[in-house]
Amino acid sequence: MTEATLFARLKAAVAEDWRAYTHHPFLQGLADGSLAEAAFRHYQTQDYLFLGHFARAYGLAVYKAETLAEMRAAAAVLGGILEVEMGLHVAFCADWGLDEAGMAATPEAPATIAYTRYVLESGMAGDALDLHAALAPCVIGYGEIGRRLMADPATRRDGNPYLSWIEMYGGAEYQEVAAEAEAQLDRLGQRRLTEARLPRLIEHFGRATRLEADFWRMGLDATAG
Repeated sequence: MTEATLFARLKAAVAEDWRAYTHHPFLQGLADGSLAEAAFRHYQTQDYLFLGHFARAYGLAVYKAETLAEMRAAAAVLGGILEVEMGLHVAFCADWGLDEAGMAATPEAPATIAYTRYVLESGMAGDALDLHAALAPCVIGYGEIGRRLMADPATRRDGNPYLSWIEMYGGAEYQEVAAEAEAQLDRLGQRRLTEARLPRLIEHFGRATRLEADFWRMGLDATAG
């Protein structure tokens, strides 16, 4: 039996929170196509703002790196976010009637502020492993969510307006991104992890997981009442 990855250990330690995040009602609405379009637009706008902070987090990862290989890995993700992912996000959102100028001018929701600032603070106060533990629920979690929804026969294919979102995160390109993020977390763990540090990493991972669930809730709350 192979030893569990660091990601698997962290996920197992917060199993209830992880399930609440990866099986959230927001995702069920994406899978069956029942999610209100206004909720999805609100989520996509806030996700655009989130990506800017996500890029900053990987800039911080470059600074926190201890080896050239770690610097290059973080810089590659940073470049991908700024030069590829944000452009794809803008193009995807355009199909939903959202333009970049409008999204950039939208105030950050409290859930966006709470999540992004927590991730950045985790990295600033700690080292690269702390930062990547806080980043993992997003980058690796989206891969798990996309993979599960793609494989689920209950996911609605015909006429589902959100199928392209599911295919984006369940597709081969993003699955490679998620797999590399998991491998990088393991590599950082091999250099820095001690059993004494594990509780703090679980705290970072668990808090970020709960903040991810709050991000889904933010989308649903946009159409509540």
